[in-house]
Amino acid sequence: MSIDLKIRMRRVVPLCLSVVLLALTACGSAARLKASGAADVGEMRLSDDARLRFEYYLIEAARLKAAGEYDAALEMYEHCLSIDSTSATATYEMAAFYAMLGWQAKAQACFERAVELNPDNFWYKQTLAAFYQRYGQDDKAIAVYEGMVRQFPKRSEPLMTLVSLYGDKQDYPGVVRTLDRLEVKEGKSELLTMEKFRIYLQMDSTARAFREIESLVKEYPNDTRYRLILGGVYLDNDRWDDAYDTFRAVLGEEPDNPQAQLALASYYQRRGEDSLYNALLDEALLNGRLDTPTRLDIMRQLIVDAEQTGDSLRVLDMFRRTIPAEQESAELSMLCAQYMITKHMPEDSIKTVLNHILRIEPDNKAARIQLLSYAVKDDNYEDAVAICRPALEYNPDVIEFYYYLGISYYQTDRSDEALATFLKGVEQADAGTDKSIVSDFYQMIGDLYHEKRKNDLAYAAYDSSLVYNPDNIGTLNNYAYYLSLERRDLDKAEEMSYKTVKAEPHNSTYLDTYAWILFEKGRYTEAKLYIDEAVRNEAEPSAAVMEHCGDIYYMAGDADKAMEWWQKALRQDDNESKTLERKIKLKKYIPE
Repeated sequence: MSIDLKIRMRRVVPLCLSVVLLALTACGSAARLKASGAADVGEMRLSDDARLRFEYYLIEAARLKAAGEYDAALEMYEHCLSIDSTSATATYEMAAFYAMLGWQAKAQACFERAVELNPDNFWYKQTLAAFYQRYGQDDKAIAVYEGMVRQFPKRSEPLMTLVSLYGDKQDYPGVVRTLDRLEVKEGKSELLTMEKFRIYLQMDSTARAFREIESLVKEYPNDTRYRLILGGVYLDNDRWDDAYDTFRAVLGEEPDNPQAQLALASYYQRRGEDSLYNALLDEALLNGRLDTPTRLDIMRQLIVDAEQTGDSLRVLDMFRRTIPAEQESAELSMLCAQYMITKHMPEDSIKTVLNHILRIEPDNKAARIQLLSYAVKDDNYEDAVAICRPALEYNPDVIEFYYYLGISYYQTDRSDEALATFLKGVEQADAGTDKSIVSDFYQMIGDLYHEKRKNDLAYAAYDSSLVYNPDNIGTLNNYAYYLSLERRDLDKAEEMSYKTVKAEPHNSTYLDTYAWILFEKGRYTEAKLYIDEAVRNEAEPSAAVMEHCGDIYYMAGDADKAMEWWQKALRQDDNESKTLERKIKLKKYIPE
């Protein structure tokens, strides 16, 4: 693991020509001239009549261009130039068109002509220089930018681009010279100093490179961060004693400076002094001043190291010691929970961390869902209620919480609360919600309405369920069965039930439903085939299935077998039939 303190200089990249062109040509010509502080020389010599015509056609050309009518716009700009061939504005717009069409020679000629006609326009020169860069004419680009530095002394953009251009040419003295000019303009900064340091190293001017960093420290003597950067540079260049002395000096002034602790830890790591390295690393991790992103980065690296060494105990111990300090962010606890899950740690210990996360961040969806998964797996519906109920306040748009809360209410015999939760849940559905989940919601709503004997509302809910998912097997089965109990819409019921049997041909519940619908339609021989299949596919058939079996056998002409099934059903604990005893006593089928 490495915690080297390195500051990397971002390369100053010039604006892409296409971006420059887009930005400049999107602006009105008049606005651009106003910004430059100068008018086109040619336009100033026009007669009043010619000027009015020129400006009219120039505005019309801009309108056509904005409307995407490029051919017409190009012709209009050409017409503008026929009125005034010395218009920098029209010439520039023509150059932009040629560049867009990929006509390099024409575009370059027009850009150069626009600059010639209006030499005080910063943006014309900026675009011309960027154009040169795009087509590999770096020397010409440099010449334009150097002229802009002299002409527009308050602007830093040309100097920043020159740094990149000189760097591409490996003209290191030119880079340093330009950085010096930027430093005079903007003051000494870490960014400029580190870039000069890098360039001096490439020039093999090591002494000058270190003097640059040291000068930054002298410029800001009270900023320990720069001293730590200097120490890091010493460390990277194997100046061990200088690095150690620098880090120790900072710690002498600020013993609880976490960055200094990490810097010295990196020194010990490089020297192979593992015990000192680990001690300082632990001290930094437990330092309340250490920022969360750095702490997370270190813990992630410890995890990577632990995967190689197999020492997960150190990682877990560090989590145990650092997590209690969390107050406003639970990112470290989330990392801990993820690590514990991958290591298959005991669920109780993971739940402790997840609950800690929710105390800090009650709206943490990932932690709440993980905690819910344990409750659902264990059929612990009371815990599921306790987990889901606050989620409706903190994560009201997460539809899954409504679903599991409704299920948990239902499983704990709170059907009114379950129904209210499901109804509220479908209100959260939008175009992006998984349609199968919405379908399941409506299925549960239908089941609950049926329990309350509100059959019309139940069937309306089932219809909604099938709109969202026509193949919802649970909805199809329940809808079909409840219709058969009322002996209504039996053709529709048969069609729905057949879909379930086709989808799951060995499901005894679906086979029983289909057999009973066939029974209600008087197709007793077919019904007998399906009820036999239902019994074969169920190790312990329910009392309802056994009674159906007896009913079907009786109407199929086998009264003795029917009596056997009715008597078996009567002995079942789950028997709730109102007519079963009378069937046995009278030895015949009696409708409900």
